[in-house]
Amino acid sequence: MKLHHLNLTVTDVAASRAFLEKYFGMECVSSRGNGFVAMFDDDRFVLTLMKGTNVQYPETFHIGFPQENEEQVNMIHLRLKEDGFEVESPQYSHGYTFYVEAPGGFTVEVLC
Repeated sequence: MKLHHLNLTVTDVAASRAFLEKYFGMECVSSRGNGFVAMFDDDRFVLTLMKGTNVQYPETFHIGFPQENEEQVNMIHLRLKEDGFEVESPQYSHGYTFYVEAPGGFTVEVLC
């Protein structure tokens, strides 16, 4: 059995969508106004974003985008940093990884 769908409630659907498209290559396949979008990754995993006003995820909640190697992790890290996101340098823990707070109120992990 395979997980195929995840919904995130976000404070800003458009900003979250743009972030996921720009840095992680997700593709918007459906939208309804400013309150809902459905996105696909390369494997056609469905991520939906729905507008909410009081978005509070648990401290350790995050979604992850695994990369093939450290070079790809470093490239995404550099792009985010150059675009003004506050990101700590990648570290070795359960892999080579870093976290970033995405627009809309959720955390993303980039790792290999």
